[in-house]
Amino acid sequence: MKLVLASSSPRRLELLGRLGVTPDRIISPDIDESPRKGELPRDYVLRMAQEKAAAVERADDEILVAGDTTVAVGRRILGQAGDAAEQRKFLELVSGRRHHVMSAVCVIAADGKARTKLSDSIVKFKRFEASEIEAYIATGEGQGKAGGYAIQGTAEAFVTWMSGSYSGIMGLPLYETRNLLISAGYPLG
Repeated sequence: MKLVLASSSPRRLELLGRLGVTPDRIISPDIDESPRKGELPRDYVLRMAQEKAAAVERADDEILVAGDTTVAVGRRILGQAGDAAEQRKFLELVSGRRHHVMSAVCVIAADGKARTKLSDSIVKFKRFEASEIEAYIATGEGQGKAGGYAIQGTAEAFVTWMSGSYSGIMGLPLYETRNLLISAGYPLG
């Protein structure tokens, strides 16, 4: 059974490796990732994972995995920080407060059946000093990341509390992914 990873994220590739899985092909789906007007974060991240999966061609003998992660402050979706100004804004929003990190994974089995699961985790950061935000931005590790930070990097030192899936916060919830792969017939130990 062959596996296709529909993602260019090095974190998703690393996380699949933790399951002992190496994709046979990696393809980055090209879709519009803009939220729809009034779309809730939960609906958005599920739709993104499903659209990414549907955007990649798959052979009959292939299982496909796609995922998406978003950070939500209330109903507000914080996508990938495009530049330092946006990252600063995101970090100011999550400073000292709880926020949700939602990670959806969609697996399409060899028979074409798609299954999707959602992991919803909560993270609380300390209240940031302006100098801490600037120092973090200078590391570059949060650039292009949902919410403007990477939990697996130096941002982890700012976490005062979290609940949920650490791998989901990183970008691919392993529990949900493992179960979806097994239900799709992918051989896991």
